[in-house]
Amino acid sequence: MISRLISFAKRFRKEEDGNATVEFAVYFTIFFMILAAGVEIAFINLRHAMLERGVDLATRDIRLSTGHVPSYEEVRDKICTEATILDVCGDNLRVEMVQVEPRDLSAAPVDADCINAQQDPRPVRNFVAGQDNDLMLIRACLKYKPMMPTTSIGKELNLDDEGYAQLVVTSAFVQEPR
Repeated sequence: MISRLISFAKRFRKEEDGNATVEFAVYFTIFFMILAAGVEIAFINLRHAMLERGVDLATRDIRLSTGHVPSYEEVRDKICTEATILDVCGDNLRVEMVQVEPRDLSAAPVDADCINAQQDPRPVRNFVAGQDNDLMLIRACLKYKPMMPTTSIGKELNLDDEGYAQLVVTSAFVQEPR
């Protein structure tokens, strides 16, 4: 039995007639998976960079604003305005801001507070405007739908029940004196 299988494999390897359908199917699949993974990674990086930019500009406004204590909605809207390419940003973005002790950074929860547009609204976990010279930690969590959730990179993302992945951006700043 094994000798017949070996002779069949040798005969199959020696034959050169036919067309390149098998090779094309194998190479095209591999090439497409690499291309799809590259596109997915590019869009994840683009979303993350724009979210970081939005958080940085919003924290700059908070840090330099004298006498005006921004609300949660103002900060979230500022981040969404500056991060122009984020889809449904107002519904899928949660912002936390806490005052932390510089010598003990255990005040901020480890896991980010995230919500997507499909879930029921819930109250903001923690958003406290700081006083003069306070060390503040701001964290923004954006839920988004991956472009290709069934490809190699899309399957590796940490998805919730509705198929949303999350991006988390954290920034620290010191409140300027008024």
